[in-house]
Amino acid sequence: MKILWLDINSSYSHSSVALPAIHAQVQKDGRWEWCVVRGTINDNPGALAAAVAELEPDVVAATFWLFTHNMQLEVLSRVAALLEGVKIVCGGPEFLGDNEDFLRRNTYVSAVVRGEGEEALPQWLGAIVDESRWEDIRGLCWISKAERNCCHGIYHDNGTARVEDFASLRYPEESRFFNWDKPFVQLETTRGCFNTCTFCVSGGEKPVRYQSLEQVRSRLENIYSHGIQDVRVLDRTFNYDTERACGMLDIFEEYAGKMRFHLEIHPSLLSDPLKAKLASLPAGLLHLEAGIQSLNSKVLSESGRKGSLSSSTCGLEYLCSLNNVETHADLIAGLPEYGLDALTADIVKLAGMGVDELQIESLKVLPGTVMRENARLKGLKYSPLPPYEILQTPAMTPGELKRAMDISRMVDLYYNSRAWQAVTRKLICGNAGFITEFTTHLKNLMILDSPVSLEKRGSILYEYCREKHPDTLTDVSSAWIEGGFSLKKEPAGETVRIKHIETFMENNELAIIYGRADTSHRYYLHTSGARQILFGYDSRNHRPSPVFRADINL
Repeated sequence: MKILWLDINSSYSHSSVALPAIHAQVQKDGRWEWCVVRGTINDNPGALAAAVAELEPDVVAATFWLFTHNMQLEVLSRVAALLEGVKIVCGGPEFLGDNEDFLRRNTYVSAVVRGEGEEALPQWLGAIVDESRWEDIRGLCWISKAERNCCHGIYHDNGTARVEDFASLRYPEESRFFNWDKPFVQLETTRGCFNTCTFCVSGGEKPVRYQSLEQVRSRLENIYSHGIQDVRVLDRTFNYDTERACGMLDIFEEYAGKMRFHLEIHPSLLSDPLKAKLASLPAGLLHLEAGIQSLNSKVLSESGRKGSLSSSTCGLEYLCSLNNVETHADLIAGLPEYGLDALTADIVKLAGMGVDELQIESLKVLPGTVMRENARLKGLKYSPLPPYEILQTPAMTPGELKRAMDISRMVDLYYNSRAWQAVTRKLICGNAGFITEFTTHLKNLMILDSPVSLEKRGSILYEYCREKHPDTLTDVSSAWIEGGFSLKKEPAGETVRIKHIETFMENNELAIIYGRADTSHRYYLHTSGARQILFGYDSRNHRPSPVFRADINL
């Protein structure tokens, strides 16, 4: 018999590990012929369905994620119409809640798996022709075959599938379906989470199950042998166990200069040994996602987030003080008790700490979460359709939630852009009201929902500051020049070529900010009011950005 996996992802750069994770467990079972049709949410569903039908599978399997849900249904409904009698089975995070309504609305779906599929799906494949044996398959949900087209048929729910011996699973990389062509790979080394965040699908996954450090090392050797440079470590809370975390970092360090690792870290659980280890690592090895969500203790308490606010704040400040790692922090608009003013205040605090990247996202009230179960009790209104975004809370009106997303876009355009981050941080921290006022300015220009080049962003910021914050124009012009943009355009300010640099340096006292003075460089003097800045460019490589900067002490 033939099983086809419908592998739809949100973009080309993303690749689900569900197929290789499950296929690796059964690849030696000769009873099944496996094949795959791949696509993204931007593809034509009719074309994908035709590709599936052409292969004439007996079973079609698909994993539903937040942003692929609708596209999967578009394709699968067409497949069911084209292939009479085909069995369709679905799994993924979208089925962690109550699945009865889904199965009654989509009668062409034979069954869904709630939870982890490495053991459940092979069991179902082995019992596919004998529905009486389905009762023994943990995590399987279905409507009895004889009743499937009856709105009053019997719904069966076998709870949630869990792989108790996670370390015994065969690795996804062992499957021929593991995709080595993407810009990064995902490395899942634990299952479950110690935390109890009510908005997260992992909040109830207990206990935490681990792969050994020897297993991690072996997998990384294989990943590196395939030329992969970016690895996203899927540990829900990497530093829950300090000894294990330090051991993992020791392994990562062996690949310094060869691979880069992205991982989640809980800032309130930074022990002294872990701090010392993080500080000792070579630059460029780690990109850290620090779980913050809010800097309001009441919000964190209402969301079931473990760890004190003070310890989280101290931990984050420490991470931001490290020059050898990049630290990403996120805030979630729409959490219970989280108002727009509090969100804006948290952006100011995080910018002041110096986080390298700041993301503001809206709450998704996901199936299978405690937040979803208690939504009515908490007064949360959310979309009933994917991505289940929050629409209104007692603390935020629909308009304020939209405003929060506008602010998120402003932060992404400016704070998360290396070229404009330093000056944006200064404006956020030094000018009350900048966040809301500048966001309004961008909204009035109608660019929040459009792609905007780095140069255009700089021009807009310069014009805005010239009117609203003229004291920051030197900083904007410096950012423009250091970003490598044209010295002939207005944001560069008053900038002139210095031809006799030796004489200029002899007659002026320089405070070198970076680089080394070299007479072979091309030099330009930027003047803004009482401030003067000297920029030097390497004449040999003609790079647009300066390699030398010195402030002139007047």
